[in-house]
Amino acid sequence: MTERTTTPRERYREQVRTEVKEKAWQQIAGSGTSALSLNAIAKQMGLSGPALYRYFANRDELITELIRDAYRSLADAFHAAAATAQDPGTGTGTGRLVALAGSLRHWALQDRHRYFLVYGTPVPGYHAPPEITAIAAEMMTVLLDACAAAAQGGRGHSFDAHLADHRGWAGDRPDAPPAALRLALAFWSRLHGALSLELAGHFNGMGLDPAALYASEVDSLTA
Repeated sequence: MTERTTTPRERYREQVRTEVKEKAWQQIAGSGTSALSLNAIAKQMGLSGPALYRYFANRDELITELIRDAYRSLADAFHAAAATAQDPGTGTGTGRLVALAGSLRHWALQDRHRYFLVYGTPVPGYHAPPEITAIAAEMMTVLLDACAAAAQGGRGHSFDAHLADHRGWAGDRPDAPPAALRLALAFWSRLHGALSLELAGHFNGMGLDPAALYASEVDSLTA
């Protein structure tokens, strides 16, 4: 099949959209997502407000694009980590969990503003479209695949009965056993908790190594 060639107009449009997103990240870094303003970005770029709205219809469309880029980059990192992980045993899933934990922290430390856009305080008045939740579900499926292998033969827990009736968040793995669901939730909540505190600077002055703490959490989760 012959690859379609983009036109100069299409390339220019993509260049402008890329520059708008770069300016948006600068605004977020300086004043937070709630202060994001298309009119302010237009002024920085020497454009009128109406001219910029030809590239992004409104603030929510721009936020959606930023969140999509962020989630997509983390989902790709998860897929790569899971594909290249070396399990210490045949199909145990432990090696994949360690690799996923490493990719999550590496991704988070690359850009804390990107991290907090998707895992920080929700943007007031913004509701993510289905395409965004689909990427989030894709990541959860990768995690649950590893957890299902790692949790084989695990002991039951009192929380399992609750999980049996509350598994709508499990993406494409609604059939995952309660032990895998419980491990995935522990992985997600504990590691994001450590990352959020680290990136927000709450460990500053405590005299501890956040990397060592994170590694300890991973060891505990995969024991």
